[in-house]
Amino acid sequence: MDQEEALDSLRKMAERAGLKLSEDELQRLLPGVNRSKKQATELRELVAAGDEPASTFDLATSSRK
Repeated sequence: MDQEEALDSLRKMAERAGLKLSEDELQRLLPGVNRSKKQATELRELVAAGDEPASTFDLATSSRK
């Protein structure tokens, strides 16, 4: 995705959220958004889809005190 496509995508997301951001505001947000997307991708690669969690919480079996 090139810079213009990324800005357009960010603009559409902001509009769906009810935000009216200027082009300058979108430009300033873009590096952080790209960094977050990269970090999310890296995390997804670390956690394989078939991996089971080390523990689970089941509300039905927990007791309240």
